[in-house]
Amino acid sequence: MPGWILVGVDGSKGSRRALEWALEEARIRGSRVEAMLVWQSPYDFPGDFDYFSPEDDAKLAEGARARLAAVIRETAGARAAEIEPIVVEGDPARALCERAEKADLLVVGARGRGTFAELSLGSVSSKCAHRSPRPVVIVPAEREDPTEERDRHESAPDVHA
Repeated sequence: MPGWILVGVDGSKGSRRALEWALEEARIRGSRVEAMLVWQSPYDFPGDFDYFSPEDDAKLAEGARARLAAVIRETAGARAAEIEPIVVEGDPARALCERAEKADLLVVGARGRGTFAELSLGSVSSKCAHRSPRPVVIVPAEREDPTEERDRHESAPDVHA
C-alpha cells in the first residue's frame, strides 16, 4: 500500500510551492497527499480574551477550512481532488510533527506567513526540521531572476550626496 505525504499549508507563497512539490513527489512515489492547515485560537496566546466566544473559534475554524480549500483549488487545479484537506487548531509545528508520525514525509515551505521575512527559515519550518519524527523537505522560496535584479540596479539613477 502506498504511503502518504503531509504538507503544511498556510496560504503563503512558500506553502503553495511546498504543495506543488508534494504533489509532484506523490506522483513519482504513487503516494497520496494530505494538506494540513493549522489555525490558532486567540485563547492559544497569553492575555485577557474575555471578549472572544466559542462562536469566534467556530468562525476561525470555518475560515481556515475555506482558505485551505481555496489554496488547494488554486494551486493544484485538476489534481485538487487527489488531496485530503486537514484543518486543526493548535501550534502549527507541533500539530504537523504529530501528524507526520504516520506519514512517509513532511513537506513545508521555507517561509510562511510570519513577520520576520529576513530569516532564511520560518519558525515552523525550523521547528519541524528539528522535531519531526519523519524526513522533512523544506521547499525553498522562489528566487528572483538574477538578471532582473542586475537590470533593476543598472537602471536605478545615481544619487550623490
